[in-house]
Amino acid sequence: MVDFTSFTTIIVVIVIVYLLSSIKILREYERGVIFRLGRLLDQPKGPGIILVFAPIDRIVRVSLRIDTLEVPSQDVVTRDNVTVKVNAVIYFRVIDPRLAIVEVSNFLYATSQLAQTTLRSVLGEVDLDTLLSQREKLNVRLQSILDQHTSPWGVKVTMVEVKQVDLAESMIRVIARQAEAERERRAKIIHAEGEYTAAEKLAMAAEVIQKQPAALQLRYLQTLVEIGTEKNTTIVFPLPLDIISSLGRALDRIGDKQS
Repeated sequence: MVDFTSFTTIIVVIVIVYLLSSIKILREYERGVIFRLGRLLDQPKGPGIILVFAPIDRIVRVSLRIDTLEVPSQDVVTRDNVTVKVNAVIYFRVIDPRLAIVEVSNFLYATSQLAQTTLRSVLGEVDLDTLLSQREKLNVRLQSILDQHTSPWGVKVTMVEVKQVDLAESMIRVIARQAEAERERRAKIIHAEGEYTAAEKLAMAAEVIQKQPAALQLRYLQTLVEIGTEKNTTIVFPLPLDIISSLGRALDRIGDKQS
């Protein structure tokens, strides 16, 4: 009788220990993919307390939080045959734990390799100016392509950011010279536009002075006032050009009479 009681006690203790070991606690951001006798259950378990009856059941924990994956620096040859080093960062999350475990052996490694090849292929289709100036559009395109390929794995790519574009020193000097030439071109255009506007205004002023000859004399007097405000000892007397022409003609007539 004592042996039977001891055996029963041992059995009860074993059952209690087994049940306690079968209790699993999943956090709010975790889901448990259960394989029962090798077959996948229809729905993942969690969060909270779940029961996993080993060795019949096997659980694989999957995090649903957004994960960050840094793409190593890649050598990219752009469409205009410029070699650059580009690295990026990918933000993704698992939306279907069952597909993330069943459809791919390691979704983190697979996403990383897919991101590297996609980065090289997409950036190789654009020229250097587009890569440097339209990075937002390239990020959206990369995100769309990656999300399309990772969707069958139950992975959602939420964002792709091209972090850094490294150029060779010779290419940096070429870009600097190009930017300097562009600034000089803009400066010359602005200067030419200013000269053109000034010429138009002078032509309009000449038309007004031609209609009102007294305006020229007023302009002479205004110039004298401006010179006087600078405490200048030089005195300038305006002499109309018509007087000089008249004097020249008079001198010519006197010369003709003497001859």
